[in-house]
Amino acid sequence: MSKIEDKAEELFRMGYNCSQAVAGAFSEAFGMDPDTVLRLSCPFGGGLGRMRYVCGAVSGMSMVAGMKNGNINGGDQTAKKENYELVRRMADRFAEHNGSIICRELLGLGEKRESAAPDARTEDYYRKRPCIRLIREAARLAEEYCLGQE
Repeated sequence: MSKIEDKAEELFRMGYNCSQAVAGAFSEAFGMDPDTVLRLSCPFGGGLGRMRYVCGAVSGMSMVAGMKNGNINGGDQTAKKENYELVRRMADRFAEHNGSIICRELLGLGEKRESAAPDARTEDYYRKRPCIRLIREAARLAEEYCLGQE
């Protein structure tokens, strides 16, 4: 277990969504303002605005890839390609371990679109959902691929 994984879980338990938990755990490592990272990652929780598309933890992990090597020159196709390759490697590893990167599939939900209102964070909520495990894994993969030697 790493400090980054612990920080991601701590953020989630504080009420931040899955995307915020993963991306927020890396703000210090990349010298980014934590409030800015939390604001930018907020809409990706619950599989993009709680629509249950790409898992928010995977989106947060992808944001960390952007912190590492996202392009800052619009015409730099090589940098974009390198970043997209990094995102794909991490997402593939995540899917390999979890069977999907889609929020509703990871949670065992149907196609029906739910309310935008988040569920209350109770002990029952944490017990029934795999979110903490998925957040920790996304943080671990992001740490391995973006801070360590892959």
